[in-house]
Amino acid sequence: MNLYPISAGNFKLDGGAMFGVVPKSLWQRSNPANANNMIDIAARCLLIEDGNRLVLIDTGMGDKQSSKFFGYYHPWGNDTLNNSLKQHGFHPDDITDVFMTHLHFDHCGGSITWNNDKTGYETAFKNAYFWSNKKHWQWATQPNRREKASFLKENILPMEESGQLKFIALPEEDIVKNSELGFDIFFANGHTEKQMIPMINYKGKTICFMADLLPTAGHLPIPYVMGFDTRPLLTLDEKEKFLNIAANNNYYLFLEHDAHNEIITVKHTEKGVRLANVLSTKDIFN
Repeated sequence: MNLYPISAGNFKLDGGAMFGVVPKSLWQRSNPANANNMIDIAARCLLIEDGNRLVLIDTGMGDKQSSKFFGYYHPWGNDTLNNSLKQHGFHPDDITDVFMTHLHFDHCGGSITWNNDKTGYETAFKNAYFWSNKKHWQWATQPNRREKASFLKENILPMEESGQLKFIALPEEDIVKNSELGFDIFFANGHTEKQMIPMINYKGKTICFMADLLPTAGHLPIPYVMGFDTRPLLTLDEKEKFLNIAANNNYYLFLEHDAHNEIITVKHTEKGVRLANVLSTKDIFN
C-alpha cells in the first residue's frame, strides 16, 4: 500500500464560525486570523494505492462554482486536485473509488465537473465508484434548513444519475471493521448525520483521516467545536471518545483542514488529550 497527500486547494473561513462559542482570545493562539477574522483552511485529501485499487478520500470544493461563490472563501495558493494527482503520477481516470467523508461542498465538490459545453454536469472520475452511506445520502438530498447551503445538488445528484454511486454498510455500533474499501470507518453524527472517518492500517500504523471531527490541531480541546456542527453536544462526546482511543493507540491523525499541520499524534495530559507531535506526510508516507 502507498499513501499520497492530495491538495485540492486552500481557502479561508471565519475563525468565529470555525470555533463556535470559544473566544477569539483563545483560538487565535493556534489559528491566527487576518484583519477580516478569516483563518487559513486546507482541503487536504488522501489517495490510497492498494493493489489495483486507487481510493481518493474527499475531493475539495472543485472549480465549477461561480466567482461570486468562491469570493466568499478567498482561495489562496496554486494547488488543485488534478495537478496534485498529476504530481504523484496519476490521472483522474485512474481513480477506482472516491470515498466521501460527507457531502458538504468543501468535501465533495471536486467529484463533479461541468460537461464539455457547460450545459450540465458529469462525474470528474469516469471509472470510479462514489461511496457515501444511505443515512447521510438521505440527509444530504433532503437537507435541513441549517445545512441546506452546504449540500449543493449539483455536487451530489450527478453521482447517482451516473450509476456510479455506492453505499458503505452502516454499523451496528460506531465503527465498521474492514469496510468494502479495506479500512475501518468511525461514524460520527455531531457535525452532520453519519460522517465517516477512515482508519487506515498502513505499515503497522493507523492513519485516521479526521475530516470535520477534528478540523485543525487547534480544535483538540474538547469544547472547541465548530459553529457549523448540527449537534455540538454530540460532537463533544464523539470527539472525546475518538481522541482517547487515538491517544491510547498512538494513532496518526491526518488533518484535512489544517493548512499548516498535516499529521499529528496526541497524548493524555491533566487537561485532557492534547498535542504530542506534529509530523509531515513525508515523515510517515515515505
